Amino acid sequence: MKSLPVLSDPAKAPGPLPSVLRPDGKREPIFPLDVKGRFIRWRRVTFALLIAVYLAAPLVPVGGHPAIHLDIDARKFYLLGGTFNAQDFWIVLLLATSIVFGLLFVTAWRGRLWCGWACPQTVFLEGVFRPIERLIDGPRSRRLKMLTAPWSIGRALRALLKHTLYLLAAAAVAHVGLALFLSASDLLTLVREGPAAAPVAFAWALAITGLLYFNFAWFREQFCVVLCPYGRMQSVLHDKDSIVIGYDAARGEPRGPLRKDGAGNTQGHCVDCKKCIHVCPTAIDIRNGLQMECLACAQCIDVCDEVMEKVGRPKGLIRFASLNELAGGKRRVLRPRLVLYAALFILCFGGFTAAVAGRTPFEANVLRPPGVPWVLEGDRVRNQVEVHLVNKHSTRAAFTLRAESPIPTDVQLGAAHVELDSLAGTRIPLVLSFARKDLAPGTDVVITIEDILSGQTRTRTLRLLAPGIR
Repeated sequence: MKSLPVLSDPAKAPGPLPSVLRPDGKREPIFPLDVKGRFIRWRRVTFALLIAVYLAAPLVPVGGHPAIHLDIDARKFYLLGGTFNAQDFWIVLLLATSIVFGLLFVTAWRGRLWCGWACPQTVFLEGVFRPIERLIDGPRSRRLKMLTAPWSIGRALRALLKHTLYLLAAAAVAHVGLALFLSASDLLTLVREGPAAAPVAFAWALAITGLLYFNFAWFREQFCVVLCPYGRMQSVLHDKDSIVIGYDAARGEPRGPLRKDGAGNTQGHCVDCKKCIHVCPTAIDIRNGLQMECLACAQCIDVCDEVMEKVGRPKGLIRFASLNELAGGKRRVLRPRLVLYAALFILCFGGFTAAVAGRTPFEANVLRPPGVPWVLEGDRVRNQVEVHLVNKHSTRAAFTLRAESPIPTDVQLGAAHVELDSLAGTRIPLVLSFARKDLAPGTDVVITIEDILSGQTRTRTLRLLAPGIR
C-alpha cells in the first residue's frame, strides 16, 4: 500500500499556491491599493448602475408586477411585464440559454469582463463593502499596519462600526433577494409584523444575511478563486486571440528600478514598483502571464499607466490585448469559436423573441371527457365537452365565448362571459344537442373565444360525433 507523501517542512507548499493563500495554508489578507484612472472611473459608474438595477429589479413594478419575480407557490414567473406559467418553461429556457451563449461569446471575445465588471460578487464587494472599509479603516498602508498592531479602544470602535455597516448592507441585499420570491408589499408586511408572523421567511432572511456578511466581510476574493468554477473554465473558453489583460514582457523586461542619475538604465520599461500587485483584488502578479485568478478588473492597467506617465515612458505596458499580440503577432478577429457562440446566441435569443412576440394572451383548448363521446336521447345526439381557458395576461381579464354550428344545434354553454385572474384557468362545460338525421360526416362546430382586454380572438373547431358518423 502506498503511503501519503510527507513534507519535510510543513510550512512549505509542494507547488504554486493560489494568491489568496500563504505557504502554511492560511488565508493571505488582501487590501488593494487605491487607484485612479479611466478604467476605475468607468467601473464605478458601471457598479452604480448595476447596483441600481439589481436592487430595483425585484421592487419596481412593470405591468402591475415586479420587473423580476418568481412566485414558486403559484408557479408563476414575471419578467419585465410578461407573465409566464409552468407551460411557458420552454420560453424561459430559451432566454436562459441565450444568456449562457452570450456570456460564452463575451468571454471568448473579451475575457473575464463579466467577473471584473458585472458579477454581483464583484459589484457589491467593490461598489459597497470595500468603500465602507476604506472610509472607516483608511488607506491600504493603514490597514496593513492594523493587522499587527495591538487592539485599542479606537480600533475596536472602528471595527464595531465597520461590521455594523456590513451587517446592514448584507441585510438590505438579503431582503431585496427575498423580494425575488415575495412581492415587495408582502415583504414589507412581513417586516412590519415581525418574525412570529412568518418564521420561515424570517429564517431565510437571517440565513442569507449571515451568508452575505460572511462572504463580503471575510471570504471575499476566495469566492472567485476557490469556489467559483468560471475561472477554471477559462482554459477552454479562451484562445490566444481572446482580448485579456496582459503584460508586454518584450517591452518591460528586464525589469528594475529607475536610477535617478540615468546611468545604467538599460533595463526594460518595468520599474518593478510592484504596484500592479498591490492594486490587484486577488493579489496576483500580472507580469507572470495570464492566470486563473485575474478578474479583468483593469486596476493594474490604471496604476501602471500612472507610473509610466510619471517616469516619462509610454503607457500600455500592461493593457488589454490578445496573447498573440503580446507575443508580437496579430489577432484574428473572426474565429470559428466566436462565430459559433454568436450564432447560437442569435438562434436562442431569436427563438425567445419570436416566442414572446407570437405568444397569445390566453390559451383555449377543447377537451372531450373520457369514455363514449356521445349520448343518444331518442332521435337526438348529445356531445359534451369542456373549454379549458387560461388567462396569460399579467392582470385580470374578461373573455366571451360562443359556439356556432352549421346544422340546427341546441347550444348550452356553461358561461358566455368569464373573468379570470392573471394565469388563472377554468373549464367551461359545453353541451351540443342535435338531431341525428341532420348530422353529416365531417361536421364541425366553431368555438370562438374573444379576449376583451386585448381584442384578440381564437377559434377552436369541434367535430360533432354520433354512432357511425365522424
